[in-house]
Parts: sequence; C-alpha cells; structure tokens
Amino acid sequence: MGITDLLDHRRPLVIAHRGASGDAPENTMAAFRLALEQGADVIELDVHMTADGFPVVFHDDALDRTTNGTGLLRTTTLAELKGLDAGSWFGRRFAGERAPTLEEVVAWARGKVPLAIEIKNLPHRYRGIEAAVTGVLERRHALGEHEVFSFDHVCARRFKAREPALLTGVCYHGDVVDHVALAQAANATVLHPMLYDIRPDALREAHAAGLLVFPWTADDPADIRALAALGVDGITTSYPARAREHLRG
Repeated sequence: MGITDLLDHRRPLVIAHRGASGDAPENTMAAFRLALEQGADVIELDVHMTADGFPVVFHDDALDRTTNGTGLLRTTTLAELKGLDAGSWFGRRFAGERAPTLEEVVAWARGKVPLAIEIKNLPHRYRGIEAAVTGVLERRHALGEHEVFSFDHVCARRFKAREPALLTGVCYHGDVVDHVALAQAANATVLHPMLYDIRPDALREAHAAGLLVFPWTADDPADIRALAALGVDGITTSYPARAREHLRG
C-alpha cells in the first residue's frame, strides 16, 4: 500500500519527521518503531551515500551532531558508520543505536508503513544516488509504496525520469510565487513547503492541479490545527502521537 492509498479527506496524514524524532534519536530504527507505535501514517527519513556507495539514513553532512564520530559522512565507509553510536547523544537508553541503511529500513517497512525518502543532495551532489536508491526500491519490490523527494529539484526530476511510476516531490521554503510551476518543473506530484509558506490560494491551486501538499515541520499544536483547518494532505511532525491527538479534536 502506497502513500496515495492512505489519503483520508477527514484529516491530514501524520508524517513522522525522521521518525518520532521528538522522543527518540532521529533517523534510527528506534525512532521509526516508535513512530509506528504513535500512529504515524508515513515515516519521513533522510538519505546520504557513504564513501563506498551505500544509501544510508542520516540527516547531516557531518557525523558529529548525532554520533560519537567526527568528519563527513560522504568520506565514511558503511563499515565505519556502523561502528558509530547514533543513539547516546539523545539519551542513555538509546546507546548502541546504529545509523541504518536505506535497504534495512525499506525491508523493515514492507507491509507496515510507507516512507517519504528525502534525498540530501545539496550542497554536495552524490553521483549515482538515483540508481542506488531506485535499486534498493526495485530489489525490495517497493517502488509503488514510497515517495522520493528533495530540495534538489533537478534530482527529483531525474528520479521521475528514471522511474515514472515513482511518487516524487519537491521540498522548499521561502516566498514562492507559483507552487504549481515549481512542481511541474520537476515533474513532481508532492509539494513539501515549510509550514509557514503555504497560503490558502496556493493550496487551492495545488489541489486543482492534482498535487499533494505535505508541509513541514509542525510540532506546535496550534500549527497542527491550523494546517489541518487549511486542508493540507499531510503534516510532517516530530511528535506523531501529539499530532494524532490534536487531529482528533
């Protein structure tokens, strides 16, 4: 079951930002399992590539903030990355969590939850990332389940050209004049604006063009309720349980 199969016009989808990253270390299996427990409809995650060409789930260019390592992820091999602790920075009970590969997460998610996969391709562009990521999805028979999106709109367009059946999106922030044109230029179906950058008129135009709108990142209850009232299709949040609670009210 893919993301579009889950659309519910009674409420927006709850999209777990890097998993349940408000309550567990971001982009780890602990955060993804907790997101599912907290009622997330979709799990959002970030993908870089290691020095030896493996797509891995990680947010920053550098290792320092969320592991006990230092340096750039792109100069780190998968074996080296797997030797680092990606949980202790968040709390002692998460000691020993490792940064997962994309393949590990896609295999785990099969039949459980669709993923929104953000390709971290700026400012450094990874050669071959489109082939590497689509290769994972093909091997796991998951091309129809997940979304791939990026701040690098050229990259998003290349994903769609490579796999026309793949749901793709563009991420952005700022005062955009024409949100629909932004998506069309990348041949994308999903818009990921910063939560304060989507206006009612722009949302109406996006929906009229057949686009989905998933703003990020709404953790404050007032923002969650405001986006739901606006009529967005999904809300990206670091606290899925909190979002589900306020979307019921």
